[in-house]
Amino acid sequence: MKIYMVGGAVRDEILKRPVHDKDFVVTDSSEAEMLSLGYKRVGKSFPVFLHPETGEEYALARKENKTGTGHCDFSIIATPDITLEEDAHRRDFTCNALYKDCATGEIIDYHNGKADIKKRVLRHVSEQFSEDPLRVLRMCRFAAELDFAVAPETMKLCQDMVKSGALTCLSKDRIWQEFVKALASKTFYRFIETARECGVLSVILPEVEQLFSVPEREDYHPEKNSGAHTVLTLKAAKSDDSFVNYAALLHDIGKIKTDSACWPSHRGHDKLGVDIIKEIGKRLRVPKAYTDFAAFTALNHMVYHQKPHNARYKIANIAVSFAYNKQKDYLEKFITVLRADMCGRAKDVTPTEEKNFHNFCQYLTRLHHSAKATRYSELPEFAEMIEGIKAGTVPPSYLNEKYVEWLLSQNPDLSPV
Repeated sequence: MKIYMVGGAVRDEILKRPVHDKDFVVTDSSEAEMLSLGYKRVGKSFPVFLHPETGEEYALARKENKTGTGHCDFSIIATPDITLEEDAHRRDFTCNALYKDCATGEIIDYHNGKADIKKRVLRHVSEQFSEDPLRVLRMCRFAAELDFAVAPETMKLCQDMVKSGALTCLSKDRIWQEFVKALASKTFYRFIETARECGVLSVILPEVEQLFSVPEREDYHPEKNSGAHTVLTLKAAKSDDSFVNYAALLHDIGKIKTDSACWPSHRGHDKLGVDIIKEIGKRLRVPKAYTDFAAFTALNHMVYHQKPHNARYKIANIAVSFAYNKQKDYLEKFITVLRADMCGRAKDVTPTEEKNFHNFCQYLTRLHHSAKATRYSELPEFAEMIEGIKAGTVPPSYLNEKYVEWLLSQNPDLSPV
């Protein structure tokens, strides 16, 4: 038997990127031999084994024959006579069809993958690419993760796959899996750009696609539309935090529901965005933590446009919300999105805007620290209010209102300049 490291690990070694997961291909072997050597089979549809000591995945070289329209509709041939070249033919992109001989260290490249890595281009290996609709999303994800362009012929193939309706068979879980991996990329905006070009954005996130048809005030947004602003916001974020990128992507999503007769004004888009984000969350089965943070950010992202002394109650409420949230770094994430929103325009941020934003962040952060250092129980009327809430004579929201008022009264030095 011969063993080769394959795919992303080889690609990332060439790119001098950190290698997190290693996958291996085995030729001239069989399931019986792998089991006799102590490997544990884990693959249901094709023979994948875990190494008895490292736990890394080893798969027998295989060929695939399409049997249906779905992502998993393949028959597998994994006999000992399958060659490495045959295994390479079924892979998605040339940069992922590279093998490293574990005995000699030789890189085996049947499809000029090394040349495409040097050019930073995603190019499909063969026409067999079109048999798996998930590969369209993988293309968008790799464009973001690797900051690669897409070869014209590969883009055309993916456009044809989208037009044919091939992606309608993908499960919501598989869509989210690819999407959330892309969200953890500093160049996540490339996912959106690539998804728009091939047409898949209108399939998985039609709400974001709509943003590109929503006009903006050109004096404030020279980029002219909300979609272009969203892409610039993602660029400005420069974040590999998936929560930051998800919230930045959807912070202005409410603009698709504002009154078009009033465009380019979008009064109330912050509140309108909350329900849209929840609808997207249900449709794509987005984890609740992502939906909650994105909805909170959309609802409150306009606060930095106001002078702090005019929005002190709202800022204090934000500070309290983050102080009592289990996610300790939500405040930092929130500020990152707001700064990206401010910088995500086709014009420079003015010194006055920068100063006002600094004052806002300082005010919010100090109130946040103050809220973390105190408790609702420290309110002078706490016991009476709890009794009133239990008796139904005082609404539960009253406790938070009084706490915010008390928090502000305890911090008179927080009045901004």
